[in-house]
Amino acid sequence: MTKPHWRPARVSDLPAISAIATRIHPGLPERPDVFAEKMRLYPEGCRVLIADDEIVGYGLAHPWRQHRIPLLDDFLERLPVDADCLYVHDVAVLPDFRGGASRAYVADIEGLARASGIAMLALVSVYATRPLWERLGFRPVTADAELRAKLASYGDSATYMLRDLAAT
Repeated sequence: MTKPHWRPARVSDLPAISAIATRIHPGLPERPDVFAEKMRLYPEGCRVLIADDEIVGYGLAHPWRQHRIPLLDDFLERLPVDADCLYVHDVAVLPDFRGGASRAYVADIEGLARASGIAMLALVSVYATRPLWERLGFRPVTADAELRAKLASYGDSATYMLRDLAAT
């Protein structure tokens, strides 16, 4: 078996991305068209994890505004011109391939953010993954009423988190 590695996502990867999303996030479904839009708007942030020529994970990130999370399964329509963070929409890896995969994806995205002059990463932790994201340098943020309302669609354990790249 070859060591899993990240590569840029392609449109032809959408069926595999959707299948993994359905398996990993059964309670948070998103349409393939929503994934396709993210890939079209910001291909630099969209990657797939490859092991032995098979897609075993994916990561999707795009420029966004802090504290204004996109709704699940909704189209972005366009990226904000005043983006102040790189929003990690999703990192989903099949269980047998997890050891360090998320760390590698976040390192890639951090490099992309720095090269773009963006000093903050943002995400919503779901399914009690908060300890993983904290190990990767993200910190929970106290949500105001508007953010709490949007977080509700992400499930009971959803936590909005930021990682300040200037501090690392």
